[in-house]
Amino acid sequence: MEGTNQQCMILRVLVLILTCNILIAFSAATDTKRFHFNLEWEEVTRLCHTKSLLTVNGEYPGPTIAVHEGDRVEVKVTNRITKNTTIHWHGIRQYRTAWADGPAYITQCPIKGGQTYTYNFSVADQRGTLFWHAHFSWQRASVHGAFIIYPRLPYPFSPKIEAEIPIIFGEWWNADVDAVEGEMIYGGGPNSSDAYTINGLPGPLYPCSAKDTFIQAVEPGKTYLLRIINAALNDELFFAVANHSLKVVEIDAAYTKPFSTPAIMIAPGQTTNVLLQTNRAPDPSGMFPMAAAPYLTSLFPFDNSTTLGFLKYKGPNSSDRRTEPSVVVPNLPKMTDTTFATKFSDKLKSLATPQYPCRVPKAIDRRVITTISLNLQDCPPNRTCKGYAGKQFFASMNNQSFVRPLMSILEGHYKNLTASKMLSSTFPERPPKVFNFTGVDPLTENMNTEFGSKLLVVPFGTNLEIVLQDTSFLNAENHPIHVHGHNFFIVGRGFGNYDANVHPAGYNLVDPPERNTVAVPAGGWAAIRLKADNPGAWFIHCHLEEHTTWGLAMAFIVRNGPGPSQVLLPPPDDLPSC
Repeated sequence: MEGTNQQCMILRVLVLILTCNILIAFSAATDTKRFHFNLEWEEVTRLCHTKSLLTVNGEYPGPTIAVHEGDRVEVKVTNRITKNTTIHWHGIRQYRTAWADGPAYITQCPIKGGQTYTYNFSVADQRGTLFWHAHFSWQRASVHGAFIIYPRLPYPFSPKIEAEIPIIFGEWWNADVDAVEGEMIYGGGPNSSDAYTINGLPGPLYPCSAKDTFIQAVEPGKTYLLRIINAALNDELFFAVANHSLKVVEIDAAYTKPFSTPAIMIAPGQTTNVLLQTNRAPDPSGMFPMAAAPYLTSLFPFDNSTTLGFLKYKGPNSSDRRTEPSVVVPNLPKMTDTTFATKFSDKLKSLATPQYPCRVPKAIDRRVITTISLNLQDCPPNRTCKGYAGKQFFASMNNQSFVRPLMSILEGHYKNLTASKMLSSTFPERPPKVFNFTGVDPLTENMNTEFGSKLLVVPFGTNLEIVLQDTSFLNAENHPIHVHGHNFFIVGRGFGNYDANVHPAGYNLVDPPERNTVAVPAGGWAAIRLKADNPGAWFIHCHLEEHTTWGLAMAFIVRNGPGPSQVLLPPPDDLPSC
């Protein structure tokens, strides 16, 4: 009897230990990480110019959020300024939590001055480098930061990483950014930035900026993971490190087949992880410039400068002085090198392993073909417009220039108000007129656009293909198009006009790159596929801020699915009101 009792006691202890281990493991897989963001003004000096800069917690760039795959995230945002704001968690799927996505008047009304809103979401089945940024007006210029999701499993690449280095590209204006955006009310384009930045620092190629240079210490013969983020408002960028090769291993928080390259092209809204192997016998100076400069496809005013930082080798040969940047980074492509940008994009492939499968839809239920265009609009009577030939600039998708409504689209959808005058579910799924989009005279064929908030509505689970067709209206340009709430696969790209009878035969349905932002080739097209399995209202827009301001955007609705786990969750109690 005593032996039986002892056995029972041992069994109970074992069960308790196992139960505790399960609880610990479960807790580790579903930790809640909490952060507090205070949106506030901070006096910041760059290029010998001091101004009040909008920041989070007084930091520029803002604080890094680091979590693990599977974590739940709560970010309490307190708006301590008089202007409205929102925060977008760029690339986070927000499955069933569209209320936390952030774009103003799409998934929420803005957070007013003095108010607080807590963004609550999970990062299930995602890992890698993303970022967060303001999604109201042009506040993204300074309100942005890295969002890092550490994987539960080891990285699927080698060798061992010595350290991880976030590199965030941005733009600096000496002027107030609100004033820069405000210039567009007269129908013209905004002034270009005064400098590009690496982690908020312009670098020594700009006047009065030598002390504001990003320098990263490294050791010889080691491997570093660079988490590269393009948070710039209006420019695609090339990036390279002198005398070093970069091995691409991830884009937009999705693993890729690794490949080496002397430089990368990264569009606003995109992230790229690369491995950098340091030299075993570095240059005697121990300093290597790393630089970012624009990839130019626009004829409009732009910042054609270069931001410069340095890798500084540790060791007896390294120098404490800041090397004078007397040479240009030798492996940085020229600003107009579309050939390099195209070849680089063509090398990007999904890892496509059993552990990380490529879930590209092999067949589609619906194909939407939309032009992405710049437009000239007739100037209203009794008004002076500063666009071309006395007209005003706008932008559109299928000749629809998006206007944010006075309410949240998601809230209107949830409350079944989509039939109201402000919202319409009639976004055209084909261009209103078919002709040679990339070969026309950029002025004579340019049409006035329509204004509104027309929506594309799809059932839950729809395998959706969207063909993004660039046009030569005003100027053929590389457009980075970002899709909220979903990752997609770039199954095809090309130059000229898309042909639905020809091009699908050449699609890559084996290992196409998985992204949340696609750089549509200038004068060309890109076909993306996604499974619309995330209920809610989602924004699709150009991540060149000037183009979004002009209306190059649309919104789409994914209806609820049949199961209880396929339904949009109710709005949180503290959701801001309009």
